Amino acid sequence: MGQKIRPTGFRVGIMEDWRSRWYASKKEFSDLLIEDFKIRKFIKTKYGYAGIPKVEIERTRDAVKVILFTARPGVIIGRKGAEVERLQEELQTLTGRRIDIKIEEVTRPELDAQLVSEDIAEQLQKRSSFRRTMKRAIEQTMDGGAKGIKVQLSGRLGGAEMSRCEKQAQGSIPLSTLRAKVDYGFSEAKTAQGHIGVKVWVNQGDYLKMEAGTDGHDAQASQVPKKPKRPRKR
Repeated sequence: MGQKIRPTGFRVGIMEDWRSRWYASKKEFSDLLIEDFKIRKFIKTKYGYAGIPKVEIERTRDAVKVILFTARPGVIIGRKGAEVERLQEELQTLTGRRIDIKIEEVTRPELDAQLVSEDIAEQLQKRSSFRRTMKRAIEQTMDGGAKGIKVQLSGRLGGAEMSRCEKQAQGSIPLSTLRAKVDYGFSEAKTAQGHIGVKVWVNQGDYLKMEAGTDGHDAQASQVPKKPKRPRKR
């Protein structure tokens, strides 16, 4: 059994923030946790085609703030915001609480591991060749500016009788380096032969360099202390 950990979970509290941000007593904790799960499942089921990689939830005493990250914000907003209002009413009926919805656009979906995995799963469901699909996804992500990507498929690939695991990778995926922004995504392709699991790791770069707003190469190079020259022996 491999000693592996989800890269985003590994970085939570160090480089990444929590997806659910609230505090509750022991009595309320389990109910609120289930409520969060229901909210996420409802949104994913209804707007799966809108490209939603993650949903963040913040709670105050009297309201629940739901932050939707989506590659296609126009689909969720709708004409004159009608779709958002409908979603807000449905979530309020589901939870019995006041819901505030905020929509954040994912500007580069080709670098989001969850969206890449969902795209691969969709292609597999359309009976595309799994090797060609993996190769195309890797090329698109690397062309988008990623430092590295790894794709792993598990299941009855190509309709084979015995399930197996196939991997393809390009660039670097430093899973143990906390300062590296490694995004992770998982989805399932529901084919006629059975489910195929799709795992994607994307190295989006360095947290510290991204915060600085520059590539940081020249700055780091100038800070390296120079070794003193050794005197020549005569």
